[in-house]
Formats: sequence, C-alpha cells, structure tokens
Amino acid sequence: MTYSRTVRAAAVQISPVLFSRDGTTEKVLNAIASAATEGVQLIVFPETLIPYYPYFSFIQPPVLMGKEHMRLYEEAVTVPSPVTDAVSSAARASEMVVVLGINERDQGSLYNTQLIFDADGTLLLKRRKITPTYHERMIWGQGDGSGLKVLDTAVGKLGCLACWEHYNPLARFALMAQHEQIHCAQFPGSLVGQIFTDQIEVTIRHHALEAGCFVVNATSWLSPEQIGQITTDETLQRVLKGGCNTAIIGPEGNHLCSPITEGEGMAIAALDFSLITKRKRMMDSVGHYARPDLMKLQIDLSEKHLTDSNNSKASVFTQPLQLEVTD
Repeated sequence: MTYSRTVRAAAVQISPVLFSRDGTTEKVLNAIASAATEGVQLIVFPETLIPYYPYFSFIQPPVLMGKEHMRLYEEAVTVPSPVTDAVSSAARASEMVVVLGINERDQGSLYNTQLIFDADGTLLLKRRKITPTYHERMIWGQGDGSGLKVLDTAVGKLGCLACWEHYNPLARFALMAQHEQIHCAQFPGSLVGQIFTDQIEVTIRHHALEAGCFVVNATSWLSPEQIGQITTDETLQRVLKGGCNTAIIGPEGNHLCSPITEGEGMAIAALDFSLITKRKRMMDSVGHYARPDLMKLQIDLSEKHLTDSNNSKASVFTQPLQLEVTD
C-alpha cells in the first residue's frame, strides 16, 4: 500500500440521454476524454447512469410502469458487451481508473451494478447493489456480498457503494476494514429535492471522517426538458428536481473543491494521501481505535448461485467469513 502519493480525481455530474444506451455511453466516453485533458487519473460517474436511472419507478404505480420497465430492459447493459468494451478501451487509452454505474441485464433480471475499470482497461469489479431501495425493488434484483471488496488499482485501494447502501453501516464497515483509501459513491440525483442534497452531504462527509479516506461522489442531473419527457404532471415533476451533490471529500470531512448541485459539470481535486495518515494517526477506526475483542463484523463474501454442483471440488456456497479489523 502506498501512503504518500497524490491522485487527481474527478466526479462527474452528467445528464443521461434518456431512453438511449448508446447515447449515454457516448457521453461517458466524451467525459473520459475531457477528463484526460485535465490530467485526471480517477473518474467516477453516477448511479446507473447507463442507460439512465429508472425515475419512472418513483412516480408511477406498478400497474402503469410496465411499458417503461420493458424499455429499460431493452436499453440495459450486459456484461461483457460493446458498452463495456468501449469503456475499457477509453480507460486504457486515457490511463484512467473508471467507476461507472449501469443498469445490468442478466437474462431475465435487471441489477443496479457498479463497474470498476483499472487504468489498463481491465474490468476489476462488477458488483450489484445489495438491496434495492423502496420503489427500486420493483425494478432490480438483489446483489450479494461478493462485491464488498476493496481493490488494488492504479490509484490506490478503491471501494464503492451505491446510494442508500451508505445507510447500511455494516456494508460501509466491510470496506473500511479492508483499508480503502478512496471511496467511490454514487447517487441518482434529480430526485426528492434539497433534502436529498443535504442527506448526501451528511453521508459522504461522515464516511470520509469515519473511514479516514477520500470520498468521490457523483450524481446525475435532469434538465427541465428531460423531466418533461419523464412526466407531464407538474406535481410529479417537482420530485424530479434537486437532490444533486457531486463532490470530493477529504479524510477530515472537508470539501476539496466546490460541489456541483445543479447542471452538468466535473468536480476535480487532488487527493493527497498524506491526509489519510494525518487523520488515522488520531483515529483509525479499523486499527488502533478498534476493539475487536468487543465488536467484530461477520460477513459472507461468497458469490451466490441458484445451483450447487456436487462434482466441484469447492462448493459455490461457502461459510461466512469473519472480517477482522486488526492488522
């Protein structure tokens, strides 16, 4: 692990091209190319950006959402696919670590999926949101613990969670205990209003403080025209405004650049890893400040399957692992 380095990171606030996987993918590739001209080494995109977050599920009752749900299936991303190949190539060409949110289609199911591409284009991680939130449960299946991993990347040790997974303290602790240096957070944006912006602020700053890491957070943004495409009901349109907070937070819980709460843009900041040590020398919640003799996390990091082959030397079902917080 490297303790003294500086990484240039970007969090992207971006509008999807509604109802178009290819259109949104093109915007992602353009953003990567633009960030490369700024010397960016790590770029984080919003939750399920490709093709778009299923805003319809928040404002439509189940009996009416069938058409939009079907359209999302048609535009969703399979892994691997031309979309992931294109992002991999862009990451490699720019020598940039890319964290991307997609609607993943796996046969007859959709998932809220986070992808991490290393700077050489390798797809290091495909993880699915553990539990979709509220209305999202009508759209996405559940993930498992196999994605609760901190990865060694070209820019350091990376972990990621999506949206309200940050309100599951054990999920956050699973990443903290693996000594993440940069936490990549994703939220949908353009949802609920100012209260959501404020909640994101509290969430990402608290995690940075508690984990002693950097947090790079990205949210999407809908233009007034796009909101009109989703619904013509002015009452419902009000809940598709605000709720954006694209920001980069340091280990002491402070903003490292101005956050973006409206419109498209890119928040860029230098992440000085010596700030991690500055924070952790006083409070390392998974080191000298931990009490594993009193409290510890038990977590199952295995990948779940519907079938178990008796012919396999190693069962796909494994015993829960204890994730110790001591060095």
